[in-house]
Amino acid sequence: MISVNDFRTGLTIIVDGQLYRVLDFQHVKPGKGAAFVRSKLRNLRNGTVNEKTFRAGEKVEKAMIENRKMQYLYAQGDEHIFMDLESYEQTEIPAVQIKDELMYLLENMEVHIQSYQGEMLGVELPNTVVLEVAETEPGIKGDTASGGSKPAKMETGLMVNVPFFVNQGDKLIINTTEGTYVSRA
Repeated sequence: MISVNDFRTGLTIIVDGQLYRVLDFQHVKPGKGAAFVRSKLRNLRNGTVNEKTFRAGEKVEKAMIENRKMQYLYAQGDEHIFMDLESYEQTEIPAVQIKDELMYLLENMEVHIQSYQGEMLGVELPNTVVLEVAETEPGIKGDTASGGSKPAKMETGLMVNVPFFVNQGDKLIINTTEGTYVSRA
């Protein structure tokens, strides 16, 4: 058990029998009344985001999440196949469970698979990934330093705003937490 005063982003907790990851939290001390913690939690089983308020000092159960390094192999229908890099055991994860992460996954990419008591919860992506631009308008000469941006469709289907000098076929570094362009690879 941990106190809600010890919340931090990314912490996994159990509330009312459900697994949640803390996305955001705020300690509030009103002028009148007791202090409380306002939090934004993602249900790890169905992906919904809920806002929940806890009294200061309230205790919640901390979930022990297991992280295993695995390699993404391929998609088979609505299932995505991952291979454990130590035991070579293959695991299937439904597309519904990792729909947001699929926009950053390429075949043979190494990721961390999170599980709780044998139940697969999802994929933890690296902070950045390298993706190739599949479609974008051609760059116009002289637009290299104007500071504007244009939409680009990456090889996985992800849409990202990129600078005007980026062309189709360029490899780009993409931030996976915000889905934004970082730089050329």
